[in-house]
Amino acid sequence: MVKLAPLQPEHVAPFYRWLRDPEAIAYSLSAFQGMQTTRQIDQWFAATLQQASSLNLGIYLTETNALIGYAGLVGISTTNHAAEYFIFIGEKAWWGQGVGTAVTKQVMRIGFTSCQLNRIMLTVSELNIGGVKAYTKAGFVLEGRLRQACCRQGVFHDKLVLSVLKADWQESSAEE
Repeated sequence: MVKLAPLQPEHVAPFYRWLRDPEAIAYSLSAFQGMQTTRQIDQWFAATLQQASSLNLGIYLTETNALIGYAGLVGISTTNHAAEYFIFIGEKAWWGQGVGTAVTKQVMRIGFTSCQLNRIMLTVSELNIGGVKAYTKAGFVLEGRLRQACCRQGVFHDKLVLSVLKADWQESSAEE
């Protein structure tokens, strides 16, 4: 269905449309909430590709190689063997199609094997039911709640903190 590969500077074009779509960015990075101009998006994208402690991967359709989003790990700590997972599926036609779960599992595999991580965590808006479902299906467990940590359209809501440990991932991977 999908494959992951590094993002390149020339892959910025779809982000112009995605980051200007209020529905697509509703539960995404706070930084996305204010990005409107091509210049702002170009600057964000260039900075994202330069982050040394991050793994930024494009989500591509296997059949057509079309870019439909991006995912990866930020804040990779070689000292703590930990990182934070993120995913953004900009092409709404692929929402609810199992892409989130498939990509999450692929990034977990990279994180626990290639990056030698022990823990991968994430935060997700409580209202992002599809995201919560994809993460728990992939093996993340609830650790806690950040009360009213997110404000969208003037309304505060909680963010959930989820994580998965390498030992738990290895057990679930062995069962598959």
